[in-house]
Amino acid sequence: MFDFVRQHTKIMQILLFLLIFPSFVLFGIDGYNRFLDNGQVVASVDGQKINQNEWDRVHQSEVDRMKASMPNLDAKFFDSPIAKFASLERLVRDRVLQAAATHLHLQVSDQRLAQTLSQNPAIAQLKKPDGTLDVERYKSLLAAQGMSADMFEGQMRQDLAKQQVLLGVSQSETTGQVALESALNAYYEKRSVQIVRFLPSDVLANLKPSHDELMAYYKEHSQNYQSPEQASIEYLVLNLQQVQKSITLADADLKTYYEQNIAKSSAQEERRASHILLTTNKSMTDAEKAAVKAKAQSVLDELKKSPNQFAALAQKYSQDPGSAAKGGDLDFFAKGAMVKAFEDAAFAMKKDQISDLVESEFGYHIIKVTDIKTPKVESFESAKAEIEKQVRREQAQKKFAEVAESFTNLVYEQPDSLQPAASKLKLNIETFDPLNKSPDPKAMSGADWMKNPKFLEAVFSPDVIEKKHNTQAVEVAPNTLVAARIKEYKPAKTLDFDVVKASVELQWKQDRSLTLAKEAGKAKLDAWKAHPEQAQLPKEVVVSREKSKEYPVKLIEAVLRTPLKAGEPAWNGIDLGQEGYAVVKVLKVEPSEVMSADRTREKAQLGQWLADAESEAYYEHLKSGLNVKITAPNPIAVR
Repeated sequence: MFDFVRQHTKIMQILLFLLIFPSFVLFGIDGYNRFLDNGQVVASVDGQKINQNEWDRVHQSEVDRMKASMPNLDAKFFDSPIAKFASLERLVRDRVLQAAATHLHLQVSDQRLAQTLSQNPAIAQLKKPDGTLDVERYKSLLAAQGMSADMFEGQMRQDLAKQQVLLGVSQSETTGQVALESALNAYYEKRSVQIVRFLPSDVLANLKPSHDELMAYYKEHSQNYQSPEQASIEYLVLNLQQVQKSITLADADLKTYYEQNIAKSSAQEERRASHILLTTNKSMTDAEKAAVKAKAQSVLDELKKSPNQFAALAQKYSQDPGSAAKGGDLDFFAKGAMVKAFEDAAFAMKKDQISDLVESEFGYHIIKVTDIKTPKVESFESAKAEIEKQVRREQAQKKFAEVAESFTNLVYEQPDSLQPAASKLKLNIETFDPLNKSPDPKAMSGADWMKNPKFLEAVFSPDVIEKKHNTQAVEVAPNTLVAARIKEYKPAKTLDFDVVKASVELQWKQDRSLTLAKEAGKAKLDAWKAHPEQAQLPKEVVVSREKSKEYPVKLIEAVLRTPLKAGEPAWNGIDLGQEGYAVVKVLKVEPSEVMSADRTREKAQLGQWLADAESEAYYEHLKSGLNVKITAPNPIAVR
């Protein structure tokens, strides 16, 4: 108990943040204000708009949280369009549940809130020995997160109300055991089959197209043999690093920052102590407390006779379960980690000194200071370089909105050149050639933001192509704006046959071999169904979903769905797309080998999946009723 009090200032804020602040992650962290007041609207829920700035703040807060929990994960993953769009979808989901809870008039009682808080391990550890919550430490912990108790509990009520929206649906899903058993039987079913594959590669090598066949194919598929729409561009980039370069700092400003933040840049004094605790609580009578004090005094008297026996006596007498087994050791702690009476005594003592009895709300302590870490105050000169970096970053964040607005206005108001913006903001005009309208992400060189759909749409817009105007300032990444103009434009055109002849021949062979393979397979299927005795089939094999790596998934699914009559085999022909064709003779259903324990576990999992599916279906119903619109492009859909 007391051991936890010592440690909570180091870990409790993180625990609370991870365990009970899920919505606060989305809504309680402030970011900088971009150069637009509200930002572009990217989604709306029940008439309430979500703008670009809010989306950016939510995404950044989630990125920070993920980086803290998985520091080895590649940072590029967080900046991908897919990862950012996922943050928007989570934000929209939270708003949908919040709006639904409001429309459904869902309320959370004081009893439900108290029960939820008491069940949380982090909150439970703040209880006093008598079982009541230590309100002062509770409020202090919330204050460290920038919240009052009312704010936090209001947020908790809102979170619990949102949970109720889907909870009723997921808990009411009651798929019968017979249905679950039937579904599992179908999933784990195994069938004995004979398979004949007709592969395009079997006929590819024998194909020899004529010139006329290739020319006809080229004309029919001319859209596949076009040079991409391209442009040679010049561009300007404005980001935080460039704004930082423009900031001039005086030594006096750095000195002021050093003095105002010396507590942050210098280590706090820490002390290591051991204690022997004999506990009391509010329910004790005065006589009972006096008895505990007398007992503590007798332990202290014994200790004075044998100071080196502190650890042994702590193990024997201390009633602090967190430290008694360790000889009373509380490890290192700074000011603010302990209750005031204990802290005042510990920080007033010298190393190896043993205190008199110290009374706190937990009982009577005997304290021994075992080590002292003296703070090392870093000098201004040694800290100057790091302070300068920090001040530059802070001032750049504040100045970026102003500079971004100027950048946006300059490239728009003087559309015939990027030079005015470059000169005023001291930016370099860069060039890139060629920029493809539909770039290959793997092959294209240049910065990653050059693949940004918003940037490409701006560059290849009619106004920029025809009038040679600047693009608008496009936000291609957080704190990064780009404006460009076209120096030379090359429209898409069909390439000459001689240039692409090799590609045409290869594609013709692939298409033709695939067609021939499928035609051969269908012909054999008709012949063998008519005369089964003439079928030349390989050895039978067992097919199941568990062997999905051995056969194409499409083949496995078709085999398991082929209707069977008792005692009779069945024929089926399966189009495998680019993998050709397969003729299968389904012989029989094999007995299942799933163990009963596995079957019970799988039925429970399937039931949970069905419950999740019900919840997701209800969520989609809520979205339609609340008129949810996401106007930001989905990076998966536009691929």
